[in-house]
Amino acid sequence: MNNLIDNWYVIFGVIALIVFVGVAAAVFFAQPTESQLKKIKAWLLLAVTQAEAELGSGTGELKLRYVYDLFITRFTWLARIISFDLFATLVDQALDEMREMLKNNPAVMNLVDPGGDV
Repeated sequence: MNNLIDNWYVIFGVIALIVFVGVAAAVFFAQPTESQLKKIKAWLLLAVTQAEAELGSGTGELKLRYVYDLFITRFTWLARIISFDLFATLVDQALDEMREMLKNNPAVMNLVDPGGDV
């Protein structure tokens, strides 16, 4: 009993963390599907840009796998729900958006390809 009293702050911290995670999950799941999809698409745009910067051009399948691995890590619960084909379609949409950004924004182009080879 003294051990519980001596470590009350640890117990309180764990309970607060559990409540925070629960509330965050409830807020996310309460959002309309379109809002969730918009957040996932924004994250995918970041992920494909990062994959392009790290792996370069001409490595399409490797980049897809890289982004999928990041997706599984970030959205474990969602990776169990959606098919890989749907994921690949969302990645293709993010790639189209990234290509438009590369055409219109030199700063993004420099981030993806500092040497200017793309």
